[in-house]
Amino acid sequence: MPGNLSTPGAGVASRVFAVLSAFDATHRALTLSELTARTGLPRSTAHRLAGELVELGGLDRRGDRYVIGRRLWDVGLLAPVQTELRHAAAPFLQDLYAATHATVHLAERDGTEALYLDRISGHASVPVVSRVGGRLPLFATGVGKVLLAWAPEAVQREVLGSLHRITPYTITQPHILAAQLDRVRRSGYAQTVEEMSEGACSLAVPVWSAGASESPRTVVAGLGLVVPDLRRIRPRIVSALRVASAGITRTLGSAG
Repeated sequence: MPGNLSTPGAGVASRVFAVLSAFDATHRALTLSELTARTGLPRSTAHRLAGELVELGGLDRRGDRYVIGRRLWDVGLLAPVQTELRHAAAPFLQDLYAATHATVHLAERDGTEALYLDRISGHASVPVVSRVGGRLPLFATGVGKVLLAWAPEAVQREVLGSLHRITPYTITQPHILAAQLDRVRRSGYAQTVEEMSEGACSLAVPVWSAGASESPRTVVAGLGLVVPDLRRIRPRIVSALRVASAGITRTLGSAG
């Protein structure tokens, strides 16, 4: 965190954002000491701001730790892109779940991570670590690989330069992942085999924007399913995902 947040000239908004930004995927619950260290704020300031955020619903207090409050997620869902996407996708996610009884995911890219906008849990006992509002690495998930395949080159270079092992099956060689992304762009779908969670495989397709014919379309989300095994069901699931993705794009166009 910027050291100048502790100076008198730092604005209140910047200090509040410093407190909120101290939380991330690997720091979901923080003590006051940890919050102070991660923000660079004086302990008294961090304590006061955290207390006010708890009162306003921005943070919750659980024992001696602070966690992000539900109010922040509610506000975040008002972001135009996320709201439009979730509303457009909702019936198609339900259709996918009804047809497959598998866990269904809708995610968008947030930097070098996949931000999960919606999820329907499947019947099968497949280990799934995603959660609505959570983030996972782009390189180890089906929806993430779809989003990465059509991400700007700078993002791809950053991700390829920071691969790390999550399970014994995670792809950590940049040239192998780069070749996979090229296949994703050619085939129109991505897959993972136990790369994020052992015992879980995934398939995903891009959701395209519904831009005007003269404007180049862009990938606005990844739509995926998580299953225990891809053998014998890959063609059927990819077909179902493509139908749902096309439906979401049409709905986005109608709304536009």
